[in-house]
Amino acid sequence: MKAIIGLGNPEIRYKTTRHNTGFLMMDKILEKNNIVLSDKFDSFFGKSGDILYLLPKTYMNLSGNAVIQLMNFYKLKNTDILVIYDDATIQFGTFRLKKNGSFGGHNGIKSIINRIGTDVFDRLKVGVGPVPNNIPIDSFVLSNFSDEELILIDKMANVAVDTVDYWIKEGMEKTQNKYNGLVI
Repeated sequence: MKAIIGLGNPEIRYKTTRHNTGFLMMDKILEKNNIVLSDKFDSFFGKSGDILYLLPKTYMNLSGNAVIQLMNFYKLKNTDILVIYDDATIQFGTFRLKKNGSFGGHNGIKSIINRIGTDVFDRLKVGVGPVPNNIPIDSFVLSNFSDEELILIDKMANVAVDTVDYWIKEGMEKTQNKYNGLVI
């Protein structure tokens, strides 16, 4: 089994914020795969065959609580998950795939690392930066995308669908070779 996990915040007021990029990518992935979500693992949860889909409702800073529930229930290894999330240190529209690493200032990733006990898990980082010099990062990631950016977000979500499909079939190394550094 494999799990695709999109990070974000569940309230409608966060829907089009930079910090909800993981949810925005997942919306397109769920739509493409005709996934119906239910409430489970403190999350919006869906399943199709041996692929699991998770959008934690725990809010970003406690994402690890939902992830560990899913992993424990399905006996998943850390190498069975792909976490999709925003990265304000990466240029807007850029995809970066990683197999491990620190939390890089992202509290959702920090929570997952703390709860599952390792920083080794696959990640699809979606660039939403750079952060303007005069804006604190917390304010920046909780700000809404502009209308022009939302058009690009939709294009990015289509590429995220392809990236996730490729990851499921080919694994992380081949997916990194094909999609790492891709700019929309």
